[in-house]
Amino acid sequence: MFSPADWSAIRITAELAAVTTVLLLLVGTPLAWWLARTRSRLKPVWSALVAMPLVLPPTVLGFYLLLAMGPRGPVGQLTEALGLGRLPFSFAGLVVASVFYSLPFVVQPLQQAFESIPERTLEAAATLRAGPLDRFFSVVLPLARPGFVTAGVLGFAHTVGEFGVVLMIGGNIPDKTRVLSVAIYDHVEATEFADAHRLAAGMVVFALVVLVTLYVVNRPPRERPGEAA
Repeated sequence: MFSPADWSAIRITAELAAVTTVLLLLVGTPLAWWLARTRSRLKPVWSALVAMPLVLPPTVLGFYLLLAMGPRGPVGQLTEALGLGRLPFSFAGLVVASVFYSLPFVVQPLQQAFESIPERTLEAAATLRAGPLDRFFSVVLPLARPGFVTAGVLGFAHTVGEFGVVLMIGGNIPDKTRVLSVAIYDHVEATEFADAHRLAAGMVVFALVVLVTLYVVNRPPRERPGEAA
C-alpha cells in the first residue's frame, strides 16, 4: 500500500511526535504551573510569548530557529563547541523546532487544568502537612489528569501535522528528516495523486480519532454513561 519511502516518513513522523510530546510535557508542566500560580505583572507577556506559535506563520518561526541554530547563531556555536554538531537538517533539529512550535498546545491545556483546581483543596492538603511537592503529585496531578491527556494528545497530533517549520529546519532528506507532511507535498508536486491521497486520507482519519478522543475525555461527568443524575 505504501512505498518504503512513505513508511520511512511515517516512522520518522511517529518518532518525532513521541519524543516531542515527552519533552513538551516535561518542559510544559512546570511552565504551565508557574503561569497558573504566578501573580507577576509580567504574566501576560510570558503567556503571549508561549502562545506566539499560534499566530506566527510557521516559516517565520522556522526562519529564526534556523538562524539561531546555524553556524553563526548562538545555539549553533554552542552545539559546535560541545561537539554535538549542527542541529539544522537533523532529527535533533526537528525535535527542537517541534518543541517550540507545539509548546502552546501543551502549556495552555495544562494551565487551564491547574487554574481550575480550587485553592481551598490545596490549602486543605497543606493543613495535613503535605509539602509543595507532595501536594503537586498527590493532589494536583490526579485532578489535572484530563488536562494532561488533552495536552499530550494535542502535542502529539500537532507535531504529526507540522509542515512549514519542519521543512525549514529539516529540509527533505529521505530516511532522516523527511516527515509525513513533506512526503504528501512531494507526491503532489510529482503529480502522484494516488500516493498523496493514501497518506492524506490516513491523516484525516488520524485527525478524526484525535478530536473524538478529546471530546470523550473532556465530556462533562453528567454526559458520561453511568454518571447521569
